[in-house]
Amino acid sequence: MSTDYDPIAEQYQRAKQQPWRTHVESFTLMDLIGDPRGLSVIDLACGEGFYTRRLRQGGAQRAVGVDLSARMIELAREQEQRQQLGIEYRVADARSLDHADQADLVVAAYLLNYARNVAELQAMCDSIARCLRPGGRFVTVNTSPRLHFPSAPSYHKYGFETRAATPWQEAAAIQWIFHLSGGAIEVENYHHNVASHETCLQRAGFQSLRWVSPRISPEAVEREAEGYWQDFLNHPPVIFLECLKAG
Repeated sequence: MSTDYDPIAEQYQRAKQQPWRTHVESFTLMDLIGDPRGLSVIDLACGEGFYTRRLRQGGAQRAVGVDLSARMIELAREQEQRQQLGIEYRVADARSLDHADQADLVVAAYLLNYARNVAELQAMCDSIARCLRPGGRFVTVNTSPRLHFPSAPSYHKYGFETRAATPWQEAAAIQWIFHLSGGAIEVENYHHNVASHETCLQRAGFQSLRWVSPRISPEAVEREAEGYWQDFLNHPPVIFLECLKAG
């Protein structure tokens, strides 16, 4: 996982406020997650706790946020101090987790795309499975393994751009450049095809895999000019996935 989020934690926190993050990413992910009331939830790659807080506020009985970046977890804990929701935040590597208290639901907003090779992807999937009770659910938003990023259109009007390594192959690097006031930040992740994802998840004990395309919130459709979201929908750079741990 090459990107060091510690130096860019505050900027990445602001990047979560870009309209597409609200009206595409969050809108689709939270709808896919559904009602978290009464569930024990682990949020992997939680960053500064954006989704961890939403899940707890939505009624999750217990919420734990986990991230590799110490600075991201600092930011999450600072917000927990200001608004105490009873969330526990931990610094840990998602490739080597072993939670004794298995959760009903594991959520990850951009985790699997940081695997630098298939071995790391498998390690992440195995860790996620260890965190879940039998029958528990894993829901994620991820850089899309279906998109050929070298020929992707410009996403600049949405506040970001992508740049892909060539040749386009398994584990090829993808740069995401987020344009923010005060300058841009860059994050690197890696391409793994659909078959690699599905094989690793199935080997980890997951079943009923379902890929879900992004959707635009009705509010955003009404607010923007006709056709504004077409590039995003025709060439979605992100995709959503849910699956169940075998009982």
